Amino acid sequence: MDSQRLQAAIASAQRGLAEGFQELLEAYGPRLYGYFMRATGNHHDAEDLLGEMYLRLVRRLRDYHHRGRFEPWLFRIAANMVRDRIRRRRVRPAMADGSEDQDESPLERLAAVNGTSADSALVAQETQQQVTRALARLDDKSRQAILLRHFGQLSFREIARMQGCPLGTALARVHRGLRRLRELMGDDDA
Repeated sequence: MDSQRLQAAIASAQRGLAEGFQELLEAYGPRLYGYFMRATGNHHDAEDLLGEMYLRLVRRLRDYHHRGRFEPWLFRIAANMVRDRIRRRRVRPAMADGSEDQDESPLERLAAVNGTSADSALVAQETQQQVTRALARLDDKSRQAILLRHFGQLSFREIARMQGCPLGTALARVHRGLRRLRELMGDDDA
């Protein structure tokens, strides 16, 4: 979404118009859902958090002053929501593997969504599970930085602000985390 359209959507939502909120959710909902899904590991939690995010947006948007930093503001709220959810559970989140839906197998869902053969879907599912297991083995700060960068699509500068660290530290967390992720995926069966 370009900055003028974003500013118009924010102004509309701040006036309480449903169209403004709808436009913001259409623009950021898929990224937020992807972030919530990877962070919690559960489709139902991701949907629940997305709904809660909508409510928080309705309550807090009036206090937001647009200075071109809407995404970091939005994802800071999302990151805090995930952190709160994890604290409430007092357990580390099981990373997303798609196994929570019992209506159809993950393989059938992958094949249907991607329009691929069952063999291709199986390879994709195995790769996703391998990434999921490796992500779960990373330290929290590196995992969070990777999720924000690749699923939240935030810049390194925005991640540094959110994590309260220097830009170089955010860069290092993502790069070291990705290197560790590759190592873990190489010996995932160990």
